[in-house]
Amino acid sequence: DGQSARRQVVTVEVSPDGRGLRFGREVWPLDRLRRIEGEGLVLALLTGGGDELPHDPARLMLAEGPLAAWVRGAAPALERRDLRRGTWGKVAGRVALAAGALAAILFVFLPRISDMLADQLPLEQEVAFGDAVVRQVQGWLGGDDSMACTSPRGMAALEAMERRLTEGQGLTYDIELSVLDHEMVNAFAAPGGRIVILRGLLDAAESAEEVAGVLAHEIGHVEARDPVRLAFRSAGSAGIIALVLGDVTGGTVVGLLGEHILSASYTREAEAAADAFAYDLLARTGVGTEGLAAFFDRIEGMGGDVPEILSTHPASGNRAEAARAAGGAAGGAAERPVLTGAEWDALRSICG
Repeated sequence: DGQSARRQVVTVEVSPDGRGLRFGREVWPLDRLRRIEGEGLVLALLTGGGDELPHDPARLMLAEGPLAAWVRGAAPALERRDLRRGTWGKVAGRVALAAGALAAILFVFLPRISDMLADQLPLEQEVAFGDAVVRQVQGWLGGDDSMACTSPRGMAALEAMERRLTEGQGLTYDIELSVLDHEMVNAFAAPGGRIVILRGLLDAAESAEEVAGVLAHEIGHVEARDPVRLAFRSAGSAGIIALVLGDVTGGTVVGLLGEHILSASYTREAEAAADAFAYDLLARTGVGTEGLAAFFDRIEGMGGDVPEILSTHPASGNRAEAARAAGGAAGGAAERPVLTGAEWDALRSICG
């Protein structure tokens, strides 16, 4: 009866006008009847007060039989789910509040926490972290360790390029270069000084100086510890999103971490800093910036078919001009080739 939990037996009949149910002194109009979950036919009466839902707290439980069947056919809104006036406004307000809180976590607190963790991560652990990230990227690309290109002549050429860019430069990290056999035009930096080139970039480049320019940019990210910051941020955001969407298995986190590292969508400030680092490094090592500028020119000319190396980078179309303006050796050209012709051929065929 809405006042106690004790059940009372009542005799129910159709009201004289045929538009309601009558029991004792109560008459419940058919158009205000609502079905409530329970055994048999459990009815509630639509009203303006009572429970959180706009139903009278009393419940009428009809045994299955002719009367229950008649009510199911005669009550016009029996299955309607009622809400109090203003409920949708409250829901919208709370959703907006939750969205704002999530945005603050993802875009304000998480970056700050990621930066703090990156600064405190010991170098040995960062190197191990980088190895794990590269394995995740390989999995995201649909491969495994067999994707690594290990032609001896190609590896020797790659090591020669690394020495040209890093020897005597006082870098914080020991750079470790590798090539994966994938057609995507990309190179990315992983935590711990790992830089990975995808075969597609070697296929697209027309000179060793172009590849060296891209590597100098990635070394800039490594020295600024951008990869580890991005890894923490990606893993954190993927984990938060997975919790919000209900996937707490870890699969979403791993997948998104690999994808985010591969896309390397750093901030504009990080990209500008990596570009500036590359210009300076290319100038100091006598490589010059003309190769990097030429690579930017060709990629910009591809129009809508922009390779992955630039598609997620917040860079404008004047990167080539900026590279040329930065200059370097011999007005932007290399003092001596980064690789010999034979070494360049070996590097381009490193995957066989």
